[in-house]
Amino acid sequence: MPRHTELTAGTLTRQGFTDGERALGQLTGLGEHGQELLALIAGTADPDLCLAALADLAAADSALLGELVIDEGLAMRLLSVLGMSQAMGQHLRRHPEQWRELADPTLGSTRPARYAVRAGLLRAVGADPATATPVATGDYTAACDALRVEYRRVLLRLMSRDLSHHLGLDDTAAELSELAAGTLEAALAVARAQVPEYAGCRLAVIALGKCGGHELNYVSDVDVVFVAEPAEGTDEATALRIGTRLASSLMRVCADHTAEGTIWPVDANLRPEGKSGPLVRTLASHLGYYGRWAKTWEFQALLKARAVAGDLELGSQFTELVAPLV
Repeated sequence: MPRHTELTAGTLTRQGFTDGERALGQLTGLGEHGQELLALIAGTADPDLCLAALADLAAADSALLGELVIDEGLAMRLLSVLGMSQAMGQHLRRHPEQWRELADPTLGSTRPARYAVRAGLLRAVGADPATATPVATGDYTAACDALRVEYRRVLLRLMSRDLSHHLGLDDTAAELSELAAGTLEAALAVARAQVPEYAGCRLAVIALGKCGGHELNYVSDVDVVFVAEPAEGTDEATALRIGTRLASSLMRVCADHTAEGTIWPVDANLRPEGKSGPLVRTLASHLGYYGRWAKTWEFQALLKARAVAGDLELGSQFTELVAPLV
């Protein structure tokens, strides 16, 4: 559409806006830049959702519209996200500075390294990613909020690449799975800060299903089982109590609703005996159950088992030991 064409509600309705009158008011508020961006806005999955979020972001940052007009790549990435995800639009309203993440010229061609994603999530909660057992620092609530903000920052970058640079489904699912793995690691760091005796237990987090198989989608819970072993100098019963507290806290960190929303539920119900079984078991206990009591579907649940967080050496022992049973 020409830059200075007079808009009407009917014109906007024909371009895909459900509420032409409201859209006209919002576009008018954006000034001439609104018309310059109109074609891109109208081409998103939900033009009304996109325009409402863009109007709010522009009010929060006066530089935004000018940058979108001169950088078509940035405009495509940001507007495609705003027109697809209400949750991401709400996140950007709380953190409007993060639209600048999408101005990165390498975003469309560079997949973030797994270690870098993990390190960023750990640093967000005040933990040192270089240590064997990272522990969060500072206030618990602040750490939970910071984890959510960093999770969505990484998700924003991925979603924008997926929508505007046509990532393959396998690549998107794999990146979501690795983001989930790093999030579980950071949540465990927050859990350790809540359990002072954490060093008495070696705890491994094993992902199953879509996360374990690098097939996670955007809106999903994450299926896991927990494996625990006593650290040197700790008896088994004590280690299992510590491991249960760590696992329970990790699940709360991910699932609780805070000022920054929630992440996703961590589902441990595929463990031996399901909800009625202990949340945490030793290697021997797992093997005893799978060797004697497990049903076919429980072996199927282990097909994509993968150690993703905590003590990865212990986690690898678990996957190697159950592989012949599977």
